[in-house]
Parts: sequence; structure tokens; C-alpha cells
Amino acid sequence: MSNKKLQVATVGGGCFWCTEAVFQEIEGVEKVVSGYTGGTAPGKPTYREICSGLTGHAEIVQITFDASIISYHDILLIFMTTHDPTTLNRQGADVGTQYRSVIYYHDQVQKEVAEQTATEVAPYFDGAIVTEISPLGLVYEAEDYHQDYYRNNSSQGYCSAVIGPKLSKLRKLHANKLK
Repeated sequence: MSNKKLQVATVGGGCFWCTEAVFQEIEGVEKVVSGYTGGTAPGKPTYREICSGLTGHAEIVQITFDASIISYHDILLIFMTTHDPTTLNRQGADVGTQYRSVIYYHDQVQKEVAEQTATEVAPYFDGAIVTEISPLGLVYEAEDYHQDYYRNNSSQGYCSAVIGPKLSKLRKLHANKLK
């Protein structure tokens, strides 16, 4: 008999490869799936369409976690402190609405926790928090080659230059939450 209390969080913090790599290291996280949501284009979008910035979708990850081990609030704290929630439609060199900082809530409780967490972390940043907090709509799973991207491509230049520093920041700020 399992005492797991599985919940799902959906967030976008720029490139989903970065966000996926961060949450794969967190104790209590069961699964992380890269995908797209938040847009208005009909049908299942492709990565190429998302990269155009014309679909309105954001690159996101869906994090399945055991709430008896890690709380939704802690998931959001990790999210808000491992990307830059003060840059509108951009993370580093990745620019466009598909790279926006966003928390998609699944219910009213998640919405309230998201709003509280954004307010809680705001004093630690020089700029204003621009993270969008929106209701979750349809989610489209990204193509297979995007799943487990960092694990499968850690020696690639982007992974070393962009994801590596985010993982270092994670390990420094949230060492007590790591697997």
C-alpha cells in the first residue's frame, strides 16, 4: 500500500530543457514531462511552430510530485529561484513569448499558493516579478527527443553553458531538497 500523495505542477521558466533538468534532481519528484500550453493555435503544436512564437504556447514542464515529501509551495520556490522571474518573455538568450515565466494552476488552492509564493520571493529580486499565473488549459507533450534532454545530451554546448549553471544554483540554494 502506497502512502504517496501525487500532485502535478505545471510551470514554464524559459527553455523546458532547463526546467526539466532542475526538477529531475528534486526529492519527491516522480516524473517531469516537457510540453507546451497556453496558446490559441488549433491542433497539437510542433516544436518548430512553438519556436516561431506565433502559437501563443509556452514551453512548460509538468512535474508529478509526492506531496508527502515535497510541497507545491516548495516546488514553486525552487522554480522561482532557479530562473529569472523578472524578465518578460525571455530567459537569457532565449527570447519570445514561448519562453515566458509562467505558473499554470490546476485549481484554486494552487492559484493561491502561486500568488503567495510570487509575493514571498519578490523582495529578493531587483526587478518586479513578471511571472504569469494562469489557469491550466490543454497540455501537449513535446516530441520524444525533448524528454530527458539534459540527461541524454549533457555534453552538448547549450547544456554545459545554460543548464549547468542553473543546476549549480539549484544545488547551492536547495541542497536540502535534492535526491
